[in-house]
Amino acid sequence: MQLFRKTITAFALIALASSASAATTVKVVEGGEGGGPMTLTLDQSTIKAGETTFLVHNDAMTEEHEMVLVKLKSADQKIDVVAAKHRIDEKQLKSLGEVSELKPGADGQLKAKLVPGAYLLLCNIKGHYEAGMHAMLTVTK
Repeated sequence: MQLFRKTITAFALIALASSASAATTVKVVEGGEGGGPMTLTLDQSTIKAGETTFLVHNDAMTEEHEMVLVKLKSADQKIDVVAAKHRIDEKQLKSLGEVSELKPGADGQLKAKLVPGAYLLLCNIKGHYEAGMHAMLTVTK
């Protein structure tokens, strides 16, 4: 009986340790068609720091989308659109990666190790950011 209790305790500790270090998953849904409003929604807007997997789905019927992950200097950092290109200048931002060229109905994923702070997820295809394809993510300790 003593051995049984020690075994159960060991399994419980292993389960706790593995769940504490488990990666966070954020589901991202992109939508919208050319000429109309566009959306980029997250299933959660605040997560804990650590390994994070972004599962991205393009819900559009005809429009290709992408998801770029950017670490901001602060939650109120101003993001400038290059008016002539109708896009963000990604070189001016700290990109942590992207899911690019996501065809209508397609899925993609991005894995990143996030530290506490403010992040922006956006679609940087011409005109999409301006049409509303962006969302904030807060990462806490």
